[in-house]
Amino acid sequence: MATIVFWGKPGCLTNGEQQKLLRAAGHALEVRDLLTEAWTPAWLASFLDTRSPVASWFNSSAPKIKSGEVDPTAFSAEQALARLCAEPLLIRRPLLEIDGSLRLQGFDAARLQTWLPQAKSLPDGCSSATMEPCPTPSAEEGFT
Repeated sequence: MATIVFWGKPGCLTNGEQQKLLRAAGHALEVRDLLTEAWTPAWLASFLDTRSPVASWFNSSAPKIKSGEVDPTAFSAEQALARLCAEPLLIRRPLLEIDGSLRLQGFDAARLQTWLPQAKSLPDGCSSATMEPCPTPSAEEGFT
């Protein structure tokens, strides 16, 4: 089984379900907080599919995107990386590092078939019934 570093948002229901699937498949997870990581453009870019549209790097459920304050289609790749590093809540999650080498953005069951042969597809975005952003837990609650 693989060792997977999982960067997600604390309190995110969807990220919690994704972690459960990975653990159920027997993988060792090291869970990290996407929002407090010290991202650099080069490091973040190593997780992204730079052949895909820049807008796909953004979390469409982020409050600033849903409100229209941020338009992901308005950014060049360089501008997007700078903005995502400055505001990690805008990053589409999770970010995954598998066995220290393969880096991926999002939780696409088709791309993860090698590690999750029976995985159902889960959305990258918010799975809250109200579509309100999941609350960020206090430091004492931790992130699982």
